[in-house]
Amino acid sequence: MTDPKSRPARSTRARIARGLGATAAVLVVGTAGVGAWFYQRLDHNISTFSADGIATSRPPAGPTASGGGRPVNILLLGSDTRQDGNGDLGGGEEGVGHSDTAILLHVYADHKHAVGVSIPRDTLVTVPACKLPSGSWSPSRNNQMFNSAFTVGEYPQGNPACTQNTVEALTGLRVDHTVVVDFKGFAAMTDAVHGVDVCVPNNVDSYGIHLTKGLQTVQGQQALDYVRARHGFGDGSDIGRVKRQQAFLSSLIKKIRSQGFNPTTLLPLADAATKSLTVDPELGSAIKLADFAQTLQNIDLSNISFVTVPWRYQGDRVALVHPDVDALWGLLRQDRTLTGQSAADPATGDPASAAASPSDSPSPSVPATGDLPVTVHNASRASGLGGQAATDLRAKGYLKVTVGPDTAIRRTTLIGYAQGQQEAATRLAQLFPGAEVQADPAGEGLTLTLGRDYAAARTSDPAAGTPTALPSGIPTGITENTRPADSDLCSDLSFG
Repeated sequence: MTDPKSRPARSTRARIARGLGATAAVLVVGTAGVGAWFYQRLDHNISTFSADGIATSRPPAGPTASGGGRPVNILLLGSDTRQDGNGDLGGGEEGVGHSDTAILLHVYADHKHAVGVSIPRDTLVTVPACKLPSGSWSPSRNNQMFNSAFTVGEYPQGNPACTQNTVEALTGLRVDHTVVVDFKGFAAMTDAVHGVDVCVPNNVDSYGIHLTKGLQTVQGQQALDYVRARHGFGDGSDIGRVKRQQAFLSSLIKKIRSQGFNPTTLLPLADAATKSLTVDPELGSAIKLADFAQTLQNIDLSNISFVTVPWRYQGDRVALVHPDVDALWGLLRQDRTLTGQSAADPATGDPASAAASPSDSPSPSVPATGDLPVTVHNASRASGLGGQAATDLRAKGYLKVTVGPDTAIRRTTLIGYAQGQQEAATRLAQLFPGAEVQADPAGEGLTLTLGRDYAAARTSDPAAGTPTALPSGIPTGITENTRPADSDLCSDLSFG
């Protein structure tokens, strides 16, 4: 006979097992009915930072959707501290760490879509007043590197509250949760999932980092090297590193989901992840993490995008580009996608949809635009063009767009179509004047291969290079810096 006293404990363990099987990168942790000892162990693993350093004057919470959901913003920080043995992986001397990786993850109110906004470490920002160990507050400082906020007060484990304050002041978005992961935790998580698939764009043998060109699976030290390396890629800047970090997180999410949310996968990942995390007090226990993570488990990879804040070089630093970056923060504050649409209803807020005439409607024999799979290849040698075109197409209602690998250079844009989809290909070609259309018997759906003609049109006149000159007003500083999470692993991995 079952002891009634055991039911609440089992119910709690089951809730943790369900909740910790979610998708959001470092938050994907879990357990299954293995006894109270395990989730107590997770509680002891987790570190929290004090809420006393969080600013009292903060942006309001995001708008509540018609279905009752509310958007959530999670600030994910990667600390480069060498304390507590992290120097064994990162090299260098012990000292206060910087937040050399920063991604603001905006989970839309429907909790089925998300966008991760990367803020390069060298971005020049205003660091607002932050609490010091003495209890006093630092003065606000202008024109500071973004990653310096983490060092204010020289706390041994960094100052995540100060970085959170900086992000809220910068964006006008309320940060609901902040999560910090260090070198050891990152390496341990990649070991726990038995490696993550990545693509190395070229051989690297620089600053103690050795990577071999091509597709491969990395974990531990090698995975850390992949996301940390700057020198040996492109112009050696943080911009290229941000691109690889976005690709890595996409691949990590895909790997965890492919392995399934079972005890074999989740137990070691739960242990590794919670050992590595420093979180805000509201996520400071396994149960709290489980409840929160459970709300994220319905986000598919195809519904996640990454975007780097609109930027330009300012000497050896990064300056934000206005008004493009203001438009980005405005879209997120309104809980709209990077194409200006409502995440819950892709047709909402798309001026192109409202402007379409009856003659634009496809015939009954042609699949609806949103149902058509479109694979985009870049054959222009213009960096990032495939991702830009994919973003533009999503804004036009093509919801099943993936970015494939770059292909051999072409002069003209080509649209290939599978059997029975010639009319759909012709309609797509209307968005790319001059494109060739031809049958592709071995293909599935539509294949868009961007030629040098499209790159030239976009360079000389950004509007002319955008399908039907998007009337949505989304700045090129957003579209040119966007990477869909389901992009090809080898696409757009360096800069310069």
